[in-house]
Amino acid sequence: MNGRAGKETDMSATDRLFFALFPPAATAARIYALQQDLRVRHGLWGRALAMDRLRVTLSHLGDYVGLPPAIVAKAHEAASRVHAPAIDIAFDRALSFAGRERNMPFVLRNSEGASAVQALQRELGKAMALSGLGKFVRPYTPHMTLLYDSNDISEQFIDPVTWQCTEFRLIHSMLGQTRHVTLGAWQLGESAAVATPLLAAE
Repeated sequence: MNGRAGKETDMSATDRLFFALFPPAATAARIYALQQDLRVRHGLWGRALAMDRLRVTLSHLGDYVGLPPAIVAKAHEAASRVHAPAIDIAFDRALSFAGRERNMPFVLRNSEGASAVQALQRELGKAMALSGLGKFVRPYTPHMTLLYDSNDISEQFIDPVTWQCTEFRLIHSMLGQTRHVTLGAWQLGESAAVATPLLAAE
């Protein structure tokens, strides 16, 4: 039986769903090299994300016990409603997101904000609500997590990392297995909302 995991149950979540933007392979390789350099420079030895998992998350759809087909179907419906231009993404600083005693996210961000990403996240959130997935328009700071560590690293500027994002994806994360599967991809730009469902595993 598929179900949402929560405090009211002792079931442990096994599956997570989220929408995200991914850099092309060459850019991901550059970001991964930057991640390794920053780890050494600041003595960060906490859990780091693998190169193929570096991403800009747009919205979490929740954690579940088993993959819920009804939620996946609603997510596909929501994504097909989105019509948005391709997005130019630029990250020019690295810092820790404070607020936790341990495992603080060490992330890339943009000093000028990322209004186009925020606009896409808002449109996707509205589409999710229309498709019966609840309210997903929340305060949102676009970023890319590189790793998690207990050290709090203050903001620093880096050589800008840029790419043009022409699609967003629905991802199935198998919790505890460090494995992602792409359940669908939707184009941004002139051919917006054209889906490529059931892509190969990440």
